Amino acid sequence: MTLPSGWEMVVGLEIHTELKTATKMFCGCANSFGSEPNTNICPVCLGLPGSLPVLNKMAVELAMAIGVALHCTIAPSTFHRKNYFYPDMPKDFQISQYDLPINSRGYLDLPDGSQISVERAHLEEDTGKSTHLGGSGRIHGADRSVVDYNRSGVPLVEIVSGPDIRSSTQARAYASEVRGILIATGASDGRMEEGSMRIDANVSVRKSGQPFGTRCEIKNLNSLRSLQRAIDYEALRQIDVLEDGGSIRQETRHWDENQGETSTMRTKEEAEDYRYFREPDLVELSPDQAWQDRVRAALPPMPAARRARLELLLGEPTEAQRDAVGTVVELELDQFVIAAAESNLDVSLAVARAANEIAAAINNVGRLSVESFVATVSMEQSGKLSATQAKKVLGELLENGGDPVAIAKSMGFEQMGAQALGELVAQCIAENPSEWQRYRDGDEKLSQFFIGLVMKLTKGQANGKAVIAELQQRK
Repeated sequence: MTLPSGWEMVVGLEIHTELKTATKMFCGCANSFGSEPNTNICPVCLGLPGSLPVLNKMAVELAMAIGVALHCTIAPSTFHRKNYFYPDMPKDFQISQYDLPINSRGYLDLPDGSQISVERAHLEEDTGKSTHLGGSGRIHGADRSVVDYNRSGVPLVEIVSGPDIRSSTQARAYASEVRGILIATGASDGRMEEGSMRIDANVSVRKSGQPFGTRCEIKNLNSLRSLQRAIDYEALRQIDVLEDGGSIRQETRHWDENQGETSTMRTKEEAEDYRYFREPDLVELSPDQAWQDRVRAALPPMPAARRARLELLLGEPTEAQRDAVGTVVELELDQFVIAAAESNLDVSLAVARAANEIAAAINNVGRLSVESFVATVSMEQSGKLSATQAKKVLGELLENGGDPVAIAKSMGFEQMGAQALGELVAQCIAENPSEWQRYRDGDEKLSQFFIGLVMKLTKGQANGKAVIAELQQRK
């Protein structure tokens, strides 16, 4: 989306990710999505009197892994009580990190070459989940509300970017890259639809070169599409208000996916006073250098490094190929392409099949073995299968699994003999003398004309590369 002339948006994102630990942040309750409501709870995560928190070591390691991947400084940190009163937090405060976070002063390079600063990536515990029944599903107008405390106390890392984002497209790219890092580190599954990654967007607008404007925070965006749409809507809304002579008030806003608009949740006349104070039941967290080094050494390659590896294998990729590589890495299909490259197959062909055919059936990717993918690409590259046939074989493999050679045979994709193909090409030439002469005179586009004729006669069984070879031979 393009803003009206002279206007610029300023966006900062707060990404909250639940950590993939077996137990909660400060107790031994299971960290499990989808359990029956209020079954994974205990006195600690309910904040009952006399209960004491015990820090989850794995949560600390995963937080450090995120910090390393985001080029942050890992430093001694402390926990604070963030006080507020709401049904989703049964003890009326949330244990979080305040002025001394475990990770700070990082950055993230995006595929387009831009860099977004990361102010902090701190540890905290998640809240419970309120569900408002009746009406619109929001608290205003609901008939009643229920609370599930299973999520209360689940380990969280909140990643706060600097106000460096200047478009909704860039915001989406940043969030997507962070999600890829969270998955690669093993810190999170990145399932936004399950709430394990949630995004708040702080949006303001200004005339180019002017100081920052008043920002509004859009809460709990749970898809990349919603993030982009909400930012675009909010920026245009603020511009309309300012151009009409009004002013923007600092507030928290709700995004309505169905209506495609934001609306006021609550105003912020002044910054909220959470009355932070040190958590008296937890000591300072100070990971020594040896622990940090072990976490760093255990990290696998991050998405940027994986994209670079595939692009190096491609040589000098086109813009379309770079986009395809981005899809392959985002969907974690690198292994298919790398295996094809190690078998000396055409990397560009492998990237195309992974980014299109496999990506289109990503939910079934577990049925496709790397060996079957390599065999299918090999048959296509050698001419045993046409592009159309190879796509159909991959489709069957993704649907039901199996052996690609046997599948090709069962589908009737037998390689056409050179003699039979030559006879068909000769027939097409004889029936289209003027087109043949133009092809011989240098009109290479007519090769597609003859391929189409042969494909029609063979009901798609011929190989396009073999047809071109026959044409060239007779030229």
